[in-house]
Amino acid sequence: MHWEQLLSLKRFGDTNKRLRKEQDETRLGFEVDYDRIIFSSAFRSLQDKTQVIPLSKTDFVHTRLTHSLEVSVVGRSLGRKAGKAILEKHPYLKEVHGYQINDFGAIVAAAALAHDIGNPPFGHSGEKAIGEYFLSGKGKKYKEFLTNKEYQDLINFEGNANGFKILTESREGITGGLRLSYATLGAFTKYPKESLPKKPTKHIADKKFGFFQAEKYFFTEIASDLGLKQTRNGEDISFSRHPLTFLVEAADDICYTIIDFEDGINLGWIQEEYALEYLIKLVKDTINTAKYHSLKTKEDRLGYLRALSINTLIDDATRIFIENEAAILKGEFDCSLLEKSKYKAQINDIINISVEKVYKSDDVVQKEIAGYAIIEKILDVFATSVTRKIDGLENNYDKLISSLLPHKFATVTKSKYHALLQVSCFVASLTDGRVVDLFNKINGLNFRN
Repeated sequence: MHWEQLLSLKRFGDTNKRLRKEQDETRLGFEVDYDRIIFSSAFRSLQDKTQVIPLSKTDFVHTRLTHSLEVSVVGRSLGRKAGKAILEKHPYLKEVHGYQINDFGAIVAAAALAHDIGNPPFGHSGEKAIGEYFLSGKGKKYKEFLTNKEYQDLINFEGNANGFKILTESREGITGGLRLSYATLGAFTKYPKESLPKKPTKHIADKKFGFFQAEKYFFTEIASDLGLKQTRNGEDISFSRHPLTFLVEAADDICYTIIDFEDGINLGWIQEEYALEYLIKLVKDTINTAKYHSLKTKEDRLGYLRALSINTLIDDATRIFIENEAAILKGEFDCSLLEKSKYKAQINDIINISVEKVYKSDDVVQKEIAGYAIIEKILDVFATSVTRKIDGLENNYDKLISSLLPHKFATVTKSKYHALLQVSCFVASLTDGRVVDLFNKINGLNFRN
């Protein structure tokens, strides 16, 4: 893989090549990607979607929106630091093609901003609830109408693949959709493979999948334009990651490691003195002890350690990326950057505490259980409605249910795969509050409201 190809400014529908040196310096093409994501309705919906604690009434607990904004900030720093080193190592990128440090930061920031845009309500339990409806719930009956890969898309419903769908939908009209640059779409795709074969290797890029069968050929077009290395031939489409994806992933890893931990402290689920001790271990080489001990409040102490921790991990992730650039460009680097971190032991200690005290807390588990029941019910009602319509068995109730689907999810189709995928993506688009409200209305609860 080659940087001049990986940094492609091409967008869907382009007939002429976009050159970096011809860009308007006041609003670069990669910065346009960030702006388009910020103003999208799918991004705004993240303000009412779970990061860790579903339906939290506490102001300081992170939602998917605040988490995504923070990841984008960390991603921008990672991209700029890495970009500086890459341009020093490959000066022709600047001298011949006109690329600047900020281009790397802008690509990583935009991809990081969108990294959770496809996640369903109730966090990762929402993904599992959709998948299990088709695997072992009432949706299992649809298996006979689907190919193996189509069925795998549904039983292993993936927020990353749904995110790619959201970022690229409506591409039939050149002015439709977000029309992001191929570089940003490539950096966004953590798992550049289809749903089958499942985990064919231990390579990080094979851990999950990054696009549904419905978007398979468009992703292939993007991968070809970017020059991503094809890792499997034949009918199973799979490519090496875009190198900047490793930085997007690192930004997410850094934020959820430190900030989910911070949420646990703020909620009182993790004892402050005990928790801060773990953060101090992470930043022991850079902490100003006198300054730390002069801070009077928990918020100030926590804020200081959070900033130091994030900066420490940014520097370490950048170092790992640059040291392994050649292997990354060959598609041979097979794990996340933080997996190689010299702070791996400290990171694991922090994550283990978060798992025990936050992710497995009674409050989180109880709301996730309720989320399963809610998502299963709504998904079944809409899946039944759209498939009965395809079979010519639609009744008045089905018509009423179908009328609740927004236009972009209600496209008439004879394919049960596309209909079921659209319904699943509709459910995934709902916010935590909206999915509860819809559940209540379908079940006749709170009728007067």
